[in-house]
Amino acid sequence: MFLLILFILGLTFGSFINVLIWRIPKGLSIGGRSVCRKCKSKISWFDNIPLLSFITLCGKCRNCKSKISLRYPLVEFLTGMMFLFVYLKFGYSAQTLFFLFLSPILISIFFIDLDQQIIPDELVFAGIIITLLFNFSFSILFSGLLSSFLLLVLHLITKGKGMGLGDVKFAILGGMVVGLTNIFSWFFIAFLTGAIVGCILILTRKYGLKSKIAFGPFLVLALFLTIFFRL
Repeated sequence: MFLLILFILGLTFGSFINVLIWRIPKGLSIGGRSVCRKCKSKISWFDNIPLLSFITLCGKCRNCKSKISLRYPLVEFLTGMMFLFVYLKFGYSAQTLFFLFLSPILISIFFIDLDQQIIPDELVFAGIIITLLFNFSFSILFSGLLSSFLLLVLHLITKGKGMGLGDVKFAILGGMVVGLTNIFSWFFIAFLTGAIVGCILILTRKYGLKSKIAFGPFLVLALFLTIFFRL
C-alpha cells in the first residue's frame, strides 16, 4: 500500500514537472490552470489526473481533439518509478527524502535541456539549496566548485562549442551530489553516453557532424547512474 501511495505521489510530481518543462523556458508563471496548447481551453481537474486522464481521453484534448504529446504521461510515469526506485534503494532514510526532493528538479532539467538546449538557473539554484540543506560541508562545496571548474576549462578551450555555460553551472549541483570521489566517474559516464548517442544520431543522419547536441541530459543521466549504481 505504501509503495502505491509513493508511486501516486511520484505521478503527481511528474504532472508538476510537465508544467515546469513547458512554462519555465517561456518565462511563464508556474501557477494557474493548465490549458490546451492547441485551442487554449482550460483543462478541467478531471482531465488533469496524472496518467489516468491521458488514458481515458485516448491521448486527445476533450475540447479540440488535438493529440496530447506522449511526453506528458512519460514524464509522469518516469517520476513515479523514480520515487519507487529511490525508496527501494535507500529505504527509510534522509537520503530517500533528499532524492525525492531533488529528482523532480533533475528530471525537469533533463527534458528542458533536451527540448530547448538551456538549463534554467532557477532549477540549478533550487537543487543547490536542497543539497546544502541536507548535507552542508566544505567538502561538498569544493566538489561542486571543482566539477564546475573542470567543465569551465573545457568551455573555454572549445570556445563554447563543446560545453555551454549552463552545463558549467549545473556541474556545481552535480558535483555536490556525487561528491569528490565520484566526480570523474560521473564525467566519464556522461561523456561516454553522449558520444554513443551522438554517433548513433550521426550514423542515422538525424544530426550532422556540426550539429549541437544538448549535454545536460547526459550529465543528469550519468548523475543518476553514478549515485544509484555506484558506477
